[in-house]
Amino acid sequence: MATTEPTTPTTALPLGATVHVGSDAAREWWRDAVIYQVYPRSFADGDGDGIGDIPGITSKLDHLKNLGVDAVWLSPFYRSPQKDAGYDVADYRDVDPLFGTLADFDTMLAGAHDRGMRVIVDLVPNHTSDQHAWFQEALAAAPGSPERARYVFRDGRGPAGDEPPNNWQSIFGGPAWTRLAASSTAAGDAYDEPSPQWYLHLFDSSQPDLDWTQPEVRSEFEDVLRFWLDRGVDGFRVDVAHGMIKADGLPDWDGHVAMVEGSSDGDDAQATDPGAPEDGSTGAGNQGPMFDQDGVHEIYRDWHRVLAAYEGDRCLVAEAWVEPLSRLARYVRPDEMHQAFNFSFLTTGWDAAALRRVVAASYRANDEVGAPTTWVLSNHDVVRHATRLGLPDAGVRPNGVFATDPQPDEELGLRRARAASLLMLGLPGSAYLYQGEELGLPEHTTLPNEVRQDPGHFRTDGAEAGRDGCRVPLPWQADAPGYGFGPTGATWLPQPDSYGRYAADVQYGDPTSTFELYRAALDTRRAEGLGHGGLTWLADHADAADVVALRNRDVVVLANLGSTPVELPAGHEVLLASGPVDTTLPADTTVWLRA
Repeated sequence: MATTEPTTPTTALPLGATVHVGSDAAREWWRDAVIYQVYPRSFADGDGDGIGDIPGITSKLDHLKNLGVDAVWLSPFYRSPQKDAGYDVADYRDVDPLFGTLADFDTMLAGAHDRGMRVIVDLVPNHTSDQHAWFQEALAAAPGSPERARYVFRDGRGPAGDEPPNNWQSIFGGPAWTRLAASSTAAGDAYDEPSPQWYLHLFDSSQPDLDWTQPEVRSEFEDVLRFWLDRGVDGFRVDVAHGMIKADGLPDWDGHVAMVEGSSDGDDAQATDPGAPEDGSTGAGNQGPMFDQDGVHEIYRDWHRVLAAYEGDRCLVAEAWVEPLSRLARYVRPDEMHQAFNFSFLTTGWDAAALRRVVAASYRANDEVGAPTTWVLSNHDVVRHATRLGLPDAGVRPNGVFATDPQPDEELGLRRARAASLLMLGLPGSAYLYQGEELGLPEHTTLPNEVRQDPGHFRTDGAEAGRDGCRVPLPWQADAPGYGFGPTGATWLPQPDSYGRYAADVQYGDPTSTFELYRAALDTRRAEGLGHGGLTWLADHADAADVVALRNRDVVVLANLGSTPVELPAGHEVLLASGPVDTTLPADTTVWLRA
């Protein structure tokens, strides 16, 4: 396989350690793709009901094409009672009427393909909705029946069976077990359960966990994969990919089951402590006997074989909150999944040494198994990085922000977000963008509590703000009702007044806008081959307290995370910068130079 790194730079710059070697060999599309997450209910509304839908997505495909992304990932749009915004699936083979029809999906998919973009859809295999036909059949069947075997039902503890089967807690707060009603009716026969069973739900009580030791469950989901592959989708993002197998016996666990997708403890000590482990750990891993069990890998080997039977390099992407990174890399071994989100990178604080550490550790782990490293800064489960990086402590990871919480510095947050994004897009591998980050959107940090809908807010009795703030409908037109989200101006969550200045239409063509920065970055990234390049640290900045400095092919990426300007190397062409630069690189700014 031909390699391209390291090579002699066109102008001498002192190079340090090479941590990743690039390649010009033929490669699958997903190895260096930039993939854009669409959260359907908040992207664009086609019918005016205030909720985004698939026709709305179709209407904005040219925005994504002009931005320059390679693929689109859609969060769930399946039939669902929407107790958890569609992550409670009642029918995996149909579109919820809230979002449109299967015909609408086919039109959207064809439109994306016509524009050269691939489409990845979300798959939620850890649990179903309690309205799924299988769970309704389980409720109507007797203990020990095949219908109940599809889920994790257990007898309770204690003399009357009125204590949960173990002490596990839900990620959304509260117990992870719910007891059935005192009597049930089986199909054809009435019976009373002398001691009603309990069912497991790692998330909301409306999301019962499936039992993945059952062959019927495995067969069903392989059929679901084929249903969407036959329609032409290019891959699947797998929700809670590390949670489908539980430890034998479901043992008690005394640890804390934190909702890592926005942990509220703000504990980033590992990310910023100079003595932090070299494996890049930031505390972003779910722990306990309900996560990251070895049995999940057998499932993904089976799925890999399903996708391999189709043309076009279809891919599987793991949402696995797993640390250390060497453990996460097991999900992307050659016969399993193709990508795994790098949450260790996402949860690293605004700290140069910590970022260098997690970047190097990511390449070590993934290169060992021949997988690309996948970079991400925001998604639908975390506070947007334009807000996170503007908080008084840029290392905290709150699960949402209340109006009564310390508020972010909006200008600082945007400046750092642009710098962080340009640094991320300069790294070899694949990158994920969350809808609206190309506009520099901040979190809605002053949402009234009465409009919140995230189950995590309610299951914690209001202690957590929840994830609604990053899910607010996008602004498309500055002077339109609802900022052009839909034809009526209705929006399922209120938008902050600040969204007018972030609207897409006022950013198009403005060379200083965040949209044009992203568009230029993706264009340059593709032209320079940065996605399949290599990474070598610059020796002059190898241990600099506030600088991340690297060379990728013929491009030098310099990020100044400190407060003091940094001298730029003389005689180098500025390709792109996240903010104004002259002979020095200002604080909280990233620049790409021709090396």
